[in-house]
Amino acid sequence: MAYEIIEVELGFDELRSRCEKSIVAYKNELLNMKAGRANAHLLDKILVNYYDTPTHINQMANITIPEARLMQIAVWDASAIKKVEKAIIDANIGLTPSNDGKVIRLVFPELTEERRRALVKDIKVLAENAKVALRNARRDLIELLRLLKKDSTVTEDELKVFERDTDKEVAEFISIVDKTALDKEKEIMNV
Repeated sequence: MAYEIIEVELGFDELRSRCEKSIVAYKNELLNMKAGRANAHLLDKILVNYYDTPTHINQMANITIPEARLMQIAVWDASAIKKVEKAIIDANIGLTPSNDGKVIRLVFPELTEERRRALVKDIKVLAENAKVALRNARRDLIELLRLLKKDSTVTEDELKVFERDTDKEVAEFISIVDKTALDKEKEIMNV
């Protein structure tokens, strides 16, 4: 009997782990959205060919945000400024870098109402994708529980309790996704 309880606990641990990973991935996607404000996370995925080694910009430069819509990149090695500038252009993030020989500046344009609405739609799509991942984790755990019931390792009553607990946990994670999406929508719609 103890073996079955351990298997159920492992199933719930796996559910929590998968849900937490989905939430982290969702929040990272939101961080990478260009919302009219300078955001250093926008450069996280950009790699620069620095001495034949793909290098992240934040590992070869200071990234500062002196104003809400301006990002400055001070590259430590002045000979790499052109490479960083080219990598930003090639990344197609929708911003054109300007270079004065010492620092690279990225100016974030003011968002139009149309662009704000498009971003809100994107947020809703990302939220729904995160919820699908959460529901998939829920489905997998319930399949495991039903398999244990079929093998007569858990009773029908225990199965109902475990299913209720599963639904309750997943609902908590879904509410986190909803709250995060709502907060991001408010941030974007703020003029």
